[in-house]
Amino acid sequence: MPLVSRKGLLAIAAVIDVALHCGARPVSAKALAARHALPPRHLEPVLQALVRNGILRGIRGPQGGYELAREQSRITAEEILRAAGDAEDSEEPTLASSLVNTVVRPALETAERSFSAALREITVADMVRRAQPVAVTPTSASA
Repeated sequence: MPLVSRKGLLAIAAVIDVALHCGARPVSAKALAARHALPPRHLEPVLQALVRNGILRGIRGPQGGYELAREQSRITAEEILRAAGDAEDSEEPTLASSLVNTVVRPALETAERSFSAALREITVADMVRRAQPVAVTPTSASA
């Protein structure tokens, strides 16, 4: 059972991709989508959530795109996943039964706090260092 949603993984990959490829110009959504073999419409809500949460900065115009909103060492995996949660589809109904509220949620809160603490220790700078030897291209991203 995955602990991180598909959108969460996509959000982390997008932020690392921007960190790796942002130079003199911002990284376009089209280039990001191509490198990750995705239609741009799947990526846009995630990118907008990352901008709303102060992780990426969106730059408008023909030479626009995305860049990091602050230093790599000040962005954590936990922040990115929280932002991705803002982009999640909210079609599922909220669970509000007494069993969920009095037994299930309290039982999982400790594990969630531990997981969040571990994610706070992982920064974009850490992941960028790990990504340096990996070429992010459309063929390697889909593997």
